[in-house]
Amino acid sequence: MWRRSGRELADEVRTRLESLWRLDAELGKYLAEIETRGVSELYGYGSTAAWFAHMARMSRGEAKKYLDRAHGLNPGRNIDGTELPATAPATRAAALDGEIGPHHSDRILHFLKKVPAFVSDEDRSSAEKILVELARHATPQEVVKAADEILARMDQDGKEPKDPDPPERKPELRLRQRKDGWYDIDGQLDPITGTRLSTILDPLATPRPAGEDRWPDLRSPSQRYGEAFGEAIAMLANVPDVPGGNRAQLLVTVTLEDLKSKLGTACLDMVSTITATEARMLACDCHVIPAVLSTKSEPLDLGRAKRLVTPALRKALVIRDGGCAFPGCHRKPRHCDAHHITLWTHGGHTILRNLVLLCGAHHRLLHKANWTVRIAEDGLPEFIPPDYVDPLRTPRRNNLHVPTIV
Repeated sequence: MWRRSGRELADEVRTRLESLWRLDAELGKYLAEIETRGVSELYGYGSTAAWFAHMARMSRGEAKKYLDRAHGLNPGRNIDGTELPATAPATRAAALDGEIGPHHSDRILHFLKKVPAFVSDEDRSSAEKILVELARHATPQEVVKAADEILARMDQDGKEPKDPDPPERKPELRLRQRKDGWYDIDGQLDPITGTRLSTILDPLATPRPAGEDRWPDLRSPSQRYGEAFGEAIAMLANVPDVPGGNRAQLLVTVTLEDLKSKLGTACLDMVSTITATEARMLACDCHVIPAVLSTKSEPLDLGRAKRLVTPALRKALVIRDGGCAFPGCHRKPRHCDAHHITLWTHGGHTILRNLVLLCGAHHRLLHKANWTVRIAEDGLPEFIPPDYVDPLRTPRRNNLHVPTIV
């Protein structure tokens, strides 16, 4: 290495940069294909970002950046199986050739999202090609500047002015459940209510500080506030004096065969349909009443709402685990459920050595993916990743909390 001239060293760096850029684009092809097939069907994860974050040992926010780029650069498929063209085909070709890096691709994709709908496909394609050609020899900042100039020419009138006399505004809130079980929420609040809500959510939505054992918090503000809103509702539901206080008691109806096999469906509160796997996850919560039926729909077991984890046992869990025990999770105990390591459907007992604290996201992951958990000889929980995350399946622990052996 020391014998090489400055030109030779620079050429080697350039060659390896092009290889890195090319590999990044090729990685996106695989991520896009996994997303198209469905990561839940392939690996049991709820989202491709969660799966890739474990595969690459990175944060969920970093994984999402890779996925957003993969979606924009690669073609997808419609519901009927026909191919959906890539958002930025010229950018994709240059990236696969190693001529531009991901930092250039991200800027061009961001520009294409801002192109007005009335712009023709031909003008949109021409603008993309101009930016790709510029990106071959310019910095990302120069690409952004050129993109802003192109946008200004495309939409010279700019945004329409606001109505000088807006109508009287009143507080509104619309809550609608979608077919997939998620809720759409939107509306507007008066200044006083909005300020109160902001005062509650702001501390909960503060970015997690980076530390020696933690990645920087790369969640977007909307993601942080979405999770903070859920935390606020969960804390409110635990206040006895509030109408509807204490956790809602949910009646889950499922056959014993489906519950043990994780196949089939269950009925939630006699209204919504959930999978048997989700029913098993809910059964870990002491406020869920499981109604297990025989094949003839005859009730076999109607559980009692407080028959699982007692307050004293939960306190012992909090002392031992200090929060969500999953490796790398920062969640505090108030955001966690008590998970049975050996499920009660398989004869598991409600004792400390058969319980572990898990936040909602990692509770779902443990029920759906191939991660396993056990209590080690020292009395602390440790998690074993699937072989596609770690071929050696080396046990992992959460180093963010300071657990205590109880």
